[in-house]
Amino acid sequence: MEPIHTHISHQYNVELEEIRSHVLQMGGLVEQQIEQAMIALVKGDVALGEAVIMNDTKVNKLEVTIDEECNQIIARRQPAASDLRLVVAVIKTITDLERIGDEAEKIARMAVRLAGEERPKNNYAEIQVLGQHVRQMVHDALDAFARVDVESALLTAREDRKADQEYEGAIRQLITYMMEDPRTISRVLNVIWAARALERIGDHARNICEYIIYFVKGKDIRHTSLDQVAQEILGKESS
Repeated sequence: MEPIHTHISHQYNVELEEIRSHVLQMGGLVEQQIEQAMIALVKGDVALGEAVIMNDTKVNKLEVTIDEECNQIIARRQPAASDLRLVVAVIKTITDLERIGDEAEKIARMAVRLAGEERPKNNYAEIQVLGQHVRQMVHDALDAFARVDVESALLTAREDRKADQEYEGAIRQLITYMMEDPRTISRVLNVIWAARALERIGDHARNICEYIIYFVKGKDIRHTSLDQVAQEILGKESS
């Protein structure tokens, strides 16, 4: 993890680094939740799916703990400028990580339901690519957070377009299955819910990347096109 600012108070430095470290700890757990939920879905592993559902409480507890740490820093240190942006970015990031955990739990619930139905020969290949893609987005977003890397954050945020395209392609394929064989409707509807959860994970990963850019550059890009952001931010960096 790249160091950030150095303050006269050593304890203040420690507190800021601790909240960043705890974000990465929470992110690691969330990544594991996504991976295990997808394995449970593809392999029909009920026990693993139920473990993912149970572990969502750990993600929720980490969010509460980090949020309290941020509140304590605001109350005791009264951070300003980039320090304040860091704390705000952390608070927003853990909210998105908690929601990613919720989406992973939804996938795990679909996995448990689908385990009791006839399994398709392709092992849900129509959403496996999407699952791998959004999990990598989450990983790359957390890596950019650890390294305070604006360029990597921007590149990862732009991957959300591809995730959306993969989601739309998967939905078209799944609808085709239902039209060709109405007996698959119940199973396919559950897969569609899982695909929707994966698409939402991609959205949350993009949000985290936007918070990194906000922290480093002090610029809120939530309602700005990523092409424009690339031109403004990366163009300035190279000039």
